[in-house]
Amino acid sequence: MQSNNPVFRRSEEFNRPGANAYGTQTYADPSTWGTGAAGQEQEFGRTPVATGGPMTIDSVVQKTGISLGVVIVFAALTWMLTPNLEDANVDIGPLIGAVTIGSLGAFVLSMVNSFKRHISPALVLAFCALEGVALGGLSKLFDARFGDGIVTQAVIGTFAAFAGTLAAYKVLNIKVGNKFRTFVTAAVFGMVALSVLELVLGMFGSEFGLFGFGAMGLLFAVAGLVLGVFMLIMDFDFVEQGVANRIPERESWRAAFAMTVSLVWIYTNLLRILAIFNQD
Repeated sequence: MQSNNPVFRRSEEFNRPGANAYGTQTYADPSTWGTGAAGQEQEFGRTPVATGGPMTIDSVVQKTGISLGVVIVFAALTWMLTPNLEDANVDIGPLIGAVTIGSLGAFVLSMVNSFKRHISPALVLAFCALEGVALGGLSKLFDARFGDGIVTQAVIGTFAAFAGTLAAYKVLNIKVGNKFRTFVTAAVFGMVALSVLELVLGMFGSEFGLFGFGAMGLLFAVAGLVLGVFMLIMDFDFVEQGVANRIPERESWRAAFAMTVSLVWIYTNLLRILAIFNQD
């Protein structure tokens, strides 16, 4: 049984023959048993067997903390090293360039990490660095235009959404089924496709207003915020099931990447919602 989440389905733990929904082997032929050095993978027949330690809550928290730390550090550096927008004659070209390069680079690496079978910590951290550059520049632009602590509010709101979603997931004992995964995955790709179309149309002076500050922009941002919460629920389910089923520890990086993407998604949409309500 495979996960419909493109981030998780590339993991061998989801696609190994005889494995359950979260990748653990339900039956192993004794003829395939063998020994090996800890932390290595050996192949017996056609089935790779991970001999390292299993994923734990601590390993997921550690890797997620590192990933978010990289995002925050690069966002802060971008904010500090780009021009001060309080100067009326300032050239905002470098700031726009940082947002553009960071966004495009992060998007490319997000696709690579999502569809890569073997998760790469280096690529995850590279994604976080580029995402931090994009968020730092974007946040500075929004702060200059809307002020009133909008960035601080968005950061607090993002972590509040994370805590609230986690509490609801545990208290309400939310179960994630295949239909829910399929819906969320389709919605994510749909919103990404619409965003790309909006950017292309904008280059020709024609757009839907999805990134604007009107009613259409607000509707799109709210939909994105709700979708971000649904993505977090899928992330929590992956971690819970993965820990219970003792999938390899390296998958902690996959969980960290997924939760970083979800939190960034929530932050950017929340920032736009706050901007719409704070505009004159």
